[in-house]
Amino acid sequence: MNESHTEVSEGISTFTRKRKSNLFKNEHRYALIFVLPPVIGFMLFALVPLLISFYASFTNWNGLRQMSFIGLENYRNLFSDSYFWTTLGNTFYLMLGIPIGLTLSFLLALALNRKIPGKNTFRVIYYIPVVSSLAAISILWQWAYNGDFGLFNQALAYIGIDGPNWLQNTATIKPAIILMTVWKGLGYSMLLYLAAIQSVPRTFYEAASLDGASSFQRLVYITWPMVKPVTFFLIVTNIIGGAQMFTEINIMTPTGGPMYSSATLVWYLWQQAFNYWKMGYASAMSVVLGLLIFTITALQFYMDRKSSYKLD
Repeated sequence: MNESHTEVSEGISTFTRKRKSNLFKNEHRYALIFVLPPVIGFMLFALVPLLISFYASFTNWNGLRQMSFIGLENYRNLFSDSYFWTTLGNTFYLMLGIPIGLTLSFLLALALNRKIPGKNTFRVIYYIPVVSSLAAISILWQWAYNGDFGLFNQALAYIGIDGPNWLQNTATIKPAIILMTVWKGLGYSMLLYLAAIQSVPRTFYEAASLDGASSFQRLVYITWPMVKPVTFFLIVTNIIGGAQMFTEINIMTPTGGPMYSSATLVWYLWQQAFNYWKMGYASAMSVVLGLLIFTITALQFYMDRKSSYKLD
């Protein structure tokens, strides 16, 4: 009797294991079906072009005829190209708008987190530029910066100031573009900061108030450290986006500005690739840009780990 009971138990156990095994196999099969399309898309539209461009950086290629391997010649020409260094400097200069934009976004989020009339309307208004077409916005700002009839110079004329031709002056062209990019990204950063601020537990502020902490102290020691992950995310993504700035430059200053004063590295890369058909040279430039972005991003992750905020 005991032997019969044992055999039945083992049979049930074996059946259960087989059933679970089949279920797991089906789950893995369906999971693979769902995961496979984005993986294939990544390989076709990201990984393969990346490998091709890396190889092309060692060739003399115009994008049409067969690649001719020339070794490191493109990289030697690149590092001796004065326009490359000019556009690289312009790219980093235009990134000065990142800390300005993040600071304004944080202050704006603090303001819109308060109980003020029409705060939801203001949130929508500040977010409209984010969902608007970058090309359309660039055209509007190009008109606003016009030296003859632009909106900025008309406003300055009311107070007796003769405004410059913003996009044709080497002293004003980069600050003008920075102002435009800060305005464009203000709503996105503000929304993330606002969500982070609202997720801070109220008990932290209540405990700090009981201990006699002022509003400024609560801001410095509670709010700012608690939104640090959002700040880190925005810094990394803004640097990656800033390093690839192209549309604004190509529309607002299609010639790269006077003396290439507004030309960015991606804009110069595009010129070499599709105006002069130097695909190999442009590929070498893209490899250098990719390494710069990777290095800066890795440095940001390292600095974030070193100064990570931990609650005791």
